[in-house]
Amino acid sequence: MPKNLQDTVTLYNGVKMPWLGLGVFKVPNGETVINSVKTAIKYGYRSIDGAAAYDNEEGMGKGITEGIKEAGIKREDLFITSKVWNSDLRAGTTKKAFESTLKKLGLDYLDLYLIHWPVKGKYKEAWKVLESLYKEKRIRAIGVSNFQVHHLKDLMQDAEIKPMVNQVEYHPRLTQLEVKPFCEENEIQLEAWSPLMQGRLLDNGIINKLASKYNKTAAQIILRWDLQTGVVTIPKSTKEKRIIENASIFDFELSVEDLAEISSLNRNKRVGSDPDTFKF
Repeated sequence: MPKNLQDTVTLYNGVKMPWLGLGVFKVPNGETVINSVKTAIKYGYRSIDGAAAYDNEEGMGKGITEGIKEAGIKREDLFITSKVWNSDLRAGTTKKAFESTLKKLGLDYLDLYLIHWPVKGKYKEAWKVLESLYKEKRIRAIGVSNFQVHHLKDLMQDAEIKPMVNQVEYHPRLTQLEVKPFCEENEIQLEAWSPLMQGRLLDNGIINKLASKYNKTAAQIILRWDLQTGVVTIPKSTKEKRIIENASIFDFELSVEDLAEISSLNRNKRVGSDPDTFKF
């Protein structure tokens, strides 16, 4: 189990990915995202997760550049993720989208690049581009987001390189009963987006009972559950206090019984779109 904020999980290709990072979904571009990223780096976060569709890559990039400088660390100490959007899932445009992302971020490589959604008939073509960028060492790891088991099987049927990561909606109300074991069997690291169910789980009775028991917040209980169930997590926050709080989860361990009680909250309930019915 990870012992501190800099602890990593080793992906099947040998690349080390931090267990906990900062997500910047819906964080406004400009000062807000710049400060969120800088604050996270200042307090020891080493993973920042963004996407072209979030429309804040310029600010995220500035936060990374300034954060590196202020923290006295190197670019290679960070793990930076972005995602290619649905409209760019074609051989001709996927590479352009990647170049655009790098330019906006002010970086010369990415640590992880994901296909954002499994758009039918398009993701295999885009995957070939990701494979070639990976071989050119412009991306250290490649993966997918929001892929269900049938999408993964379909992709892997023709892929030369299987995904290293699958980032999905994952929280105690959606424990991904099919996707999680499939990814584990195939050495694909599962990563959670919306780990706190957009705040909807913070007043849950069971979560709050455990928060009292461990003298932690509801958010800390859920994020600790993520790590102990083997899932990388990227909670979003723009508040310094919350960024610090979300990372203060390495000084306690949930019991096997408490982990099971949290997992029993599963209702296969989403706050985001269902990948099988999402209108692309």
